[in-house]
Amino acid sequence: MLVLPELWRGDDGIDFYVELKERLAMDGTFAPLASAQRVTSGRGGKSWQPLIAHVTGEHGLYFDEHRSLTRSQRSRRSTIEGIEHGQWGLALLTRYAIDEVWVESLGRLPREKVRRALIVARLNDHGRSFYVLAIHGAHLSHGSYRQYRRINAIAAALQPELPVLIAGDFNCWRPLLRCLLPGWRSMVRARTWPARFPHSQIDHVMVRGPWHPLGGTASDGGSDHRALVCDLGWDQ
Repeated sequence: MLVLPELWRGDDGIDFYVELKERLAMDGTFAPLASAQRVTSGRGGKSWQPLIAHVTGEHGLYFDEHRSLTRSQRSRRSTIEGIEHGQWGLALLTRYAIDEVWVESLGRLPREKVRRALIVARLNDHGRSFYVLAIHGAHLSHGSYRQYRRINAIAAALQPELPVLIAGDFNCWRPLLRCLLPGWRSMVRARTWPARFPHSQIDHVMVRGPWHPLGGTASDGGSDHRALVCDLGWDQ
């Protein structure tokens, strides 16, 4: 099962969601969170995002659906030859049977360039059902605590007898996450951010119910975060 917090679907070019579904023989869903422009010319060195991109503005993706680009971003954008338009969003892919899957809106915070959403899926493992929630949370500086209130309400409305797992990029440290998501347990500890020299874990796998960890790590996936890998079991 894969939770993909940042996935690209080009309007006329590459569609990573379809490509991964077919290559991995998985099923799932994609939640579009913003129309954007993706740089395809290979500018920016070895990484899709320069080290100071969060200060100077994104160099690999340009979001202008909800907020206008800054003057410096427009200037850089005008010098780039390879630009592809498309949708940026959150995806969940799995080989488990999908009983039901839907997308819950978490809205858009005033300082955000993108919307946020929660993918909710009820999956089936040889007759035993469980829930998986996929998330790409907003930054704390943008007011993400408001979205966690909504997430708690969504989780509270699920069938209480079924195990639940929530995973993805929370943009939040574990101690604070325990306060924002009371009653959830963390299944893996590994530094995930920034990818080059990780010092913090802001990507998590959290559970409610009879789950137990079987091991986990973080590996370089070619993004600005390291990919969190987790093996889980559950009590019968």
